[in-house]
Amino acid sequence: MSIWRRLFGLSKDNLSPQRLDYLNEALALERQGDYEAALTSYRLAHRDNPNDARIMLNMAIAFTKTAQQEEAIRLYRRALEVDPTLGGAHYGLAFLLLKRGETDAASVHLREFLARPPRGTDAERWVQHAEEALRQLTAQPESR
Repeated sequence: MSIWRRLFGLSKDNLSPQRLDYLNEALALERQGDYEAALTSYRLAHRDNPNDARIMLNMAIAFTKTAQQEEAIRLYRRALEVDPTLGGAHYGLAFLLLKRGETDAASVHLREFLARPPRGTDAERWVQHAEEALRQLTAQPESR
């Protein structure tokens, strides 16, 4: 490439549009606590990758944090259609269903989550929470 092209910004590299990494932008916005802005970035990432279950999972979490439970439930279910083994989606969906009083469906998702528990430093806390919720559900009389 000639020096003149580089000086005047005429390189072919400058002519192609740059794709933004909307997913990482959304994650950064979430870390800052700006869930509404994160949702905008997640929507853009989802538009670019409509079958990415991880994006749907992250969107569902952000919807939950912004008290948009119906949207969160819809996205958790859609993520599980794409990847039925996605433990985080089973976990999040189970607890939203519990809030709605759908205990049978919540039990199913808690069992799915516990069938393939996550690994890692924080994982034990989530596993214990799911186990305790499932214990409480199975101890309840059949009045569902």
